[in-house]
Amino acid sequence: MSPRHLIGSISAISATVLTVAIGVAPTAFAQPCSGAAAAIQPPAASNTGETPDLPGDGRPRGQRPTGANEGAALPSLGQVQGASRYDQQAAVVADPAQPVPDANQVTPPAPPPPPAQPGTSLVGWVTGPQSPNNTVNRFAITGTDLGIMWDNGSGEVLMAFGDTYGYCGVRGQQWRYNVLFRSRDGALSNTVSASSSPLWSQGLSKQIINSIKFSPTEKGIIPTAGIAVGGKQYLNFMSIRNWDSDGRWTTNFSAIAVSPDNGEHWGVYPDSVRPASPNATEKVRYVAGNENFQQGAFLQPGPGDPYIYSFGTPSGRGGAAYMSRVLPAGVPDLRRYEYWSSASNSWVPGDPGAATPVIPGPVSEMSAQFNKHLGQYLVLYGNGANDMVMRTAPAPQGPWSPERLLVPSMQFPGGIYAPFLHPWSTGRELYYNVSLWSEYNVMLMRTVLP
Repeated sequence: MSPRHLIGSISAISATVLTVAIGVAPTAFAQPCSGAAAAIQPPAASNTGETPDLPGDGRPRGQRPTGANEGAALPSLGQVQGASRYDQQAAVVADPAQPVPDANQVTPPAPPPPPAQPGTSLVGWVTGPQSPNNTVNRFAITGTDLGIMWDNGSGEVLMAFGDTYGYCGVRGQQWRYNVLFRSRDGALSNTVSASSSPLWSQGLSKQIINSIKFSPTEKGIIPTAGIAVGGKQYLNFMSIRNWDSDGRWTTNFSAIAVSPDNGEHWGVYPDSVRPASPNATEKVRYVAGNENFQQGAFLQPGPGDPYIYSFGTPSGRGGAAYMSRVLPAGVPDLRRYEYWSSASNSWVPGDPGAATPVIPGPVSEMSAQFNKHLGQYLVLYGNGANDMVMRTAPAPQGPWSPERLLVPSMQFPGGIYAPFLHPWSTGRELYYNVSLWSEYNVMLMRTVLP
């Protein structure tokens, strides 16, 4: 195993050591690929690039939505039936009286196109065999999930994905815990176009966050939220102890990784590690309340607000959502976080145990933004029925509106999860990634608000 490199005090944010784990993990036990991905063979002349063996076991079963039909047909592009249950005004009926013809008629300018009607549609595939991004040949990605998006602060959107596999005929199926895309696409006409990805070798996206070996059992390193601050990229991730039943998993801890070079190289701040339980890791002391911040959703503030906000949920899809905030300079330093307590109606510094739910469970993977069209904060997540839903609020801590249905799970029997907002769609049209379990790939969805 290659030695770990230690980089000391790279930031004035926290006097901490940044650990970068590099090397080969223990032997993998990956299951065979399935579906369309199984038939894809690498080009004869390509560099198939065997990946390091990982202690996973194929697709993370805990990510499987309850009731998902793995044999379901692929969904069709276009409008999704039963989506976006908003009240709409009745159409205005034109006056049937005919106007008097004008002898000197002047051709009027063409009217502007009618505004898009409220509703949700499937725009296209971001990853996999169906994707215009050609992720199979460009990045050796036949299957992956999540697609967490954030603005890198330099005119690009970064997308972090979870457990990923490549060519199924290669040893270990080219399994990676996580990968990253970069995009400059502002049109989003048929997908989120990927311009580049950090690579291990030509045609093979690399795993960006590696294990820091803080727990003896680790079956995944899954990103949950990303944000750019001060020219650096930050990723919140969870260390998976075990994939349990559908929609359930157990974490060792969550932590924050940082990249100083636009996602090419990453290190992990040990001081950002949040153990999920007293016995999760011997290297960091468990603090009560951190179990509620195993998954995250960073939230850029609205006008005039200096804080960065971060939602937290427990591992799995059954918990409530909690809220914390921090000034930008303190993102990787847990000592600087404050937690919203409805009991005291205040922000409590340094005590995650003081946090009270701001959105009742079940709340699954989530994303958040300040929406300029609404002038409100907005969150997307999957509810207990595995529908993709939206809530709005005047402040990050709420009060949050009732759920509004965006994507009904019944229209995607293969099982949908993880709606992650595109950071540039803060107007009436929302674009967001959603994962489909049966295809084990990521789709781009579009919802037009009323």
